Amino acid sequence: MRKRTVTVNDKMQKGYRYMLTAPAGRGFDPEFTPELTPAEMLRLGVFGGKYMTDCKREFPKSWFARARLSPRGRDPALNFFGVDASQPLSEWRRKGWIHPADPRGWFQWYCRYYLGRRLPEEDARQIKRWKAIRRHVRQIQKHCEPGDLLCRRRQRQALLHWAYDSRKI
Repeated sequence: MRKRTVTVNDKMQKGYRYMLTAPAGRGFDPEFTPELTPAEMLRLGVFGGKYMTDCKREFPKSWFARARLSPRGRDPALNFFGVDASQPLSEWRRKGWIHPADPRGWFQWYCRYYLGRRLPEEDARQIKRWKAIRRHVRQIQKHCEPGDLLCRRRQRQALLHWAYDSRKI
């Protein structure tokens, strides 16, 4: 694979540069097995449609072909489960979840990781966070009938935000 440099200029980052060193969608850490691609997540409806509205140039156009986006503001109705399952970015910052390379948080990290960016320390931290979210899968399995998409919709939506396909639980 030929390495490629990406330069980011959007509302949250100006002149940020990163290198793609792995093939897109491959070469993941063996402990990181997301069930959804970034494109699938955007098509399903995540983050109230507001997450990626100003940074489309950085990512493949195909990711946005059928994405459920809201350029004017967050709209939980656009989420697959129609509920709000997000905390504000200010809360993410307060809890120390934001890394300077990815000021939008986990999903931005995942999109860039999916494309082939590798930051070993940050990758390990984010994969650890991703694995910790799995507890919500177990809670849905414990409290809901299989396939009952109306049961624990907020938890199911939160799992979609983390690339777990909660429609299949």
